[in-house]
Amino acid sequence: MTRLFVFARHGQSVFNVERRVNGDPAKENPLSEQGAEEARLLGDQLRNIPIEAGIHTRFPRTRETLELALGGRGVPLACEPLLDDIDVGELDCKTIDEYRAWKRAHTRGDAFPGGESLDDAARRYAAAFRNLIARPEQTLLVVCHEIPLRYAVNAAADSDSLDAPIHDIRNASPYLFDESSLAHAAEVVDRLAGRVAA
Repeated sequence: MTRLFVFARHGQSVFNVERRVNGDPAKENPLSEQGAEEARLLGDQLRNIPIEAGIHTRFPRTRETLELALGGRGVPLACEPLLDDIDVGELDCKTIDEYRAWKRAHTRGDAFPGGESLDDAARRYAAAFRNLIARPEQTLLVVCHEIPLRYAVNAAADSDSLDAPIHDIRNASPYLFDESSLAHAAEVVDRLAGRVAA
């Protein structure tokens, strides 16, 4: 039987609406009303798939999305902290524009002040993908964040950039991987994260 890993970004959060970044799971940032509806619609799309485990990060918005998507199905949940959003340190709760301005002035190997670098986070994500593969379940629903999912999608397609060709990941939309494509994504992410950004 082919293993299936269904990935989705969490539903729209309050900070998404406010166009602010959040890399600290202790900061309150729940789903918006639209985000809750997106999570329920994700559940509708996956209703006929026999999901054996739901995986979320330490961020409440991912668990909330997962619980709404799997409502009433009795699927066991587990936390994978290696899939947490990027720790942006002092930029936490700043605007997306401020975050992007900092990124433009630095390389992927530069750590956010008080946080981690994009390459460090990417290597963490590759380790998380391998942790998921090591789990015993045949079918998993993994609710995480835009960046780890973007990296997985692009790496699985053998892109030479973790941020392209797909950049914008819609909230609560399913992306499917089998075991070999997820393992390949982990390898490519590790390789690309070892490169020095131009």
